[in-house]
Amino acid sequence: MIHRHLRELSVAVAYGLLLLVLAIARPDFFSAGQFWLTLVYSAPILVAAIGMTLVILTRQIDISIGWQLSIAAIVAALLAQRGWSISWVAVSAIGVGMALGALNGALVAGLKLPSIVVTLATMVILRESLGWIRSGEAVRNLSDQFQWFGLSQIDGQRSIVAIAAVATIVFGVGLRFLPAGRAIYATGSDEEAARLAGIQPRRVVFFVFVAMGALSGLAALLSVVQDATVEPVIGKDVELRVIAAVVVGGVAISGGRGNLFGSLLGVLLLGTIGSAFVFLHIDASWEKALQGAIILLAVATDAVGPRRAIGSHLAGSASATNPMPSETV
Repeated sequence: MIHRHLRELSVAVAYGLLLLVLAIARPDFFSAGQFWLTLVYSAPILVAAIGMTLVILTRQIDISIGWQLSIAAIVAALLAQRGWSISWVAVSAIGVGMALGALNGALVAGLKLPSIVVTLATMVILRESLGWIRSGEAVRNLSDQFQWFGLSQIDGQRSIVAIAAVATIVFGVGLRFLPAGRAIYATGSDEEAARLAGIQPRRVVFFVFVAMGALSGLAALLSVVQDATVEPVIGKDVELRVIAAVVVGGVAISGGRGNLFGSLLGVLLLGTIGSAFVFLHIDASWEKALQGAIILLAVATDAVGPRRAIGSHLAGSASATNPMPSETV
């Protein structure tokens, strides 16, 4: 049991040690409220990480989510600026995300194109289209009725964290106990075996990308309510942060292994590291370098692990077939 959750335990230990170091070296990190702000700023990343977890579990990838988030955020901000209620803005942001996710899903599942190629192409299309439409212009002067959901700042922050926590619990329970969750794991583990078991892998992949889009829209909403100004590049580099958090939390790039608890730990660990860098006035470039190194390490680990398992299996088979002669006295 412990071996199955070794990655999550190691991340939890690393997170605990990081908090301990900060408590000793810079206790004002906690007294200044920086830790709480880290949770608030990490909430949209956590929501997006839920979707990325689903995608990677099916042995796919989505590197367009940052610009999905940007487009949903700009749409939400423009509608809020026109006086739409927060509920309709939320529905619209999630709907825009779902539509963009459905586009990726149709290309990947429907045409069976490689997800990395599809989402790279849609990332560029979304980024350049948004740049052409907005010309770098931000949406400004959003009303107090939209910021923090129309609540006080502290209540709005609590709402953002609560929404991210509820989304994590709902999808975590679904992955663990519902047939849809088991279908996601089965599709990522062995698509042919899943098909023989009555699962339709292409349908699973399509709806996973739709869910990814919807969660990107929700993440966009949780981001835009935090400020009166929304920049078109609000989602820039989000895909790097999300993928790094998911893989450091133990979700295998090769699919079929991992859980949302590990993704949560990954988001908290990397979010706290990023906040500590800012708090300690360390160049933000180091945070991005660390994220890239984590992704590379995770891919290497996933590649080496199965080879070792295969090697051990072959060695055991050879030993059983051709046992070594016992020594005679």
